[in-house]
Amino acid sequence: MLVIENCRLTWPDFTADYSLTVNKGALCAVIGPSGGGKTTLLHMIAGFEKPESGTLTFEGTNLLPLEPAKRPVAIVFQDHNLFPHLTAAQNVALGLRPSLRLSDNERLLTEEMLDAVGLKGLDARKPGEMSGGQRQRVALARALVSGRPLILLDEPFSSLDPGLRRDMVQLVGELRRKRPVTILMTIHTPEDVADLADQMAFVADGRVVASDSPSTILGGSLAARIAAAVSNT
Repeated sequence: MLVIENCRLTWPDFTADYSLTVNKGALCAVIGPSGGGKTTLLHMIAGFEKPESGTLTFEGTNLLPLEPAKRPVAIVFQDHNLFPHLTAAQNVALGLRPSLRLSDNERLLTEEMLDAVGLKGLDARKPGEMSGGQRQRVALARALVSGRPLILLDEPFSSLDPGLRRDMVQLVGELRRKRPVTILMTIHTPEDVADLADQMAFVADGRVVASDSPSTILGGSLAARIAAAVSNT
């Protein structure tokens, strides 16, 4: 279980104070207006931002003293963050071993993960030779192959067309059912994930305003505010 309690961060023009609980193995969709603090929330969990106060634990372990590389977290950014000079297989393998000196078992695992995200046979392609959707699949495969139990997806599919975006969201749903991972995914199109997520959190003004099932969040008192936030994203 991921437990965030009163984690406060301040800047001259913005203050955030997060409290959120996500069950182990759940897919939590994080929605809200641009600039409301969704990405900051994920960056705090990953260790890129450090709160001044509060607690942050995952499976009972205090994450706050841990540097980003030591946390049980893998993150996928909107721009996928792939290395253009490396092949798809090499980019995925970085999730296993940054030196890329793989054992036979690790090479096999890399191939299996590329297959799992629908990229079988494309292991030798470089990012510039792949479509946007394929690049995002490589980034997703790299996060999953790392074996880290907490996956953070920061608007990973926002640049894709609606059909492909929906396909990628469904792929996330399928993969997390096969592997024991907890996923937080920021997304500006809540309708794409409403029937797949276990939980939805509405983040605005640096706070988790509400967290519940997608149907409760989207059909409740926040519906008009969510619609306005989505239309302005």
